[in-house]
Amino acid sequence: MSAADSKSYEVSLESSAGLERRLTVRVPNAEIERAIAARLQQVGKTARLKGFRPGKVPQKVVRQYYGGQVRDEVLSDVIRTTFSRAIAERKLNPAGGPRIEPLAAADGTAGEHFTYRATFEVYPEIKLNPLGELAIEVPSVEVTEEDLDTMIEKLRAQRATWESVERAGAEGDRATVDFSGTIDGEPFEGGSGKGIGIVIGSGQVLKDFDAALRGVEAGGSATATVLFPDNYPAKELAGKTAVFAIDVKKVEERKLPELDDAFADSFGLAGGAGALRGEVRKNMERELKERLRTETKTRAFDALIAANRIVLPRSLVDDEIRALQAAALEQMGSTDPAQAPPRERFEGAAQRRVTIGLLVQELLREHKIKLDPSRVNDRIKELAAPYENPDEAAQFYRSDRGMMAQVEASVLEDQVVDFILGQARCTTKSIAFKDFMSA
Repeated sequence: MSAADSKSYEVSLESSAGLERRLTVRVPNAEIERAIAARLQQVGKTARLKGFRPGKVPQKVVRQYYGGQVRDEVLSDVIRTTFSRAIAERKLNPAGGPRIEPLAAADGTAGEHFTYRATFEVYPEIKLNPLGELAIEVPSVEVTEEDLDTMIEKLRAQRATWESVERAGAEGDRATVDFSGTIDGEPFEGGSGKGIGIVIGSGQVLKDFDAALRGVEAGGSATATVLFPDNYPAKELAGKTAVFAIDVKKVEERKLPELDDAFADSFGLAGGAGALRGEVRKNMERELKERLRTETKTRAFDALIAANRIVLPRSLVDDEIRALQAAALEQMGSTDPAQAPPRERFEGAAQRRVTIGLLVQELLREHKIKLDPSRVNDRIKELAAPYENPDEAAQFYRSDRGMMAQVEASVLEDQVVDFILGQARCTTKSIAFKDFMSA
């Protein structure tokens, strides 16, 4: 029997503040030494050392060359096995790995026992409050014909062209200008430009400058007295007044494309102009459905968190912060940990994620909610629908275990949300599409 399998070990448990627990474990040194000797015997059978035939190396020499490594391996096995057995016997559920602190050495110099302390956190005991007490306002949003018209006009604006006109500039026109500005009669950095295109009324420039462009034809000039606001980004200009001399070189009006087959094709919309409205509506409703799913989930989880305040294992929050920092680094295209955003920035998000994870797991356990394969298939179809070849995209999702795990986790969360909504006191609030999507 190895030292790791020993039943003669001793354990004491201390509970400190919050979720932290400390296990102190004592294992007889004699058993550890026997395990080391047995493992060295096995090593000696295959050891290859210069000057000795394989399997004929004296144990003294084997111990000299391999003793330290074997001792470390045996102690690692002892700690891993005795810790696992100790938490199982005491029905502890650690949240994250333990911090191991040797208290007495296993080298025969510190008495009869090897002693170590394992410090760790346990998962909190969660008793969910009745879901029927939750009050949740669920948004109700529809895509109207007016919303559809607005979206199509936005699409036309994305494909608009500009044509020169022989008239004064007005709202929505583009004026191409040269300008030079002074403050107290002196030029200033960034105060001049040539061939700058400005869409009148778009908020592209400060309102005093914008107003000076209205009513001026190509070849004309204007003067704008501009007060920079106190919160202007360039602090050296904030609160100051500048005078700009403006020469208008060109005035153009926007030309929107016709709603024809070429326009539909430019957005990759199948079916040409005849199917344009239907395709745009489908895309809008698909985006709305995803946004509604996210918003409803957020509101359901907000209510669940508010009704169930729990103590969080710090180790889980720290793990989540590291994951969020890693994701931020990846988004930045960096692999340098020193470039990661500060931990404090992710504290709130990490706490929320851990809280939701613990509460969801308890809901799944308490109410025996299981993953619905049919909903997984439906979600994959939704995800694959926007692709040119949906069947091929769906197969790609199904063949990637990592992507499937994400889909399944998302679907299971949706099932939990549906269960919460089915139990909670829900009210519906109608919201206009444009207001909901821009919130």
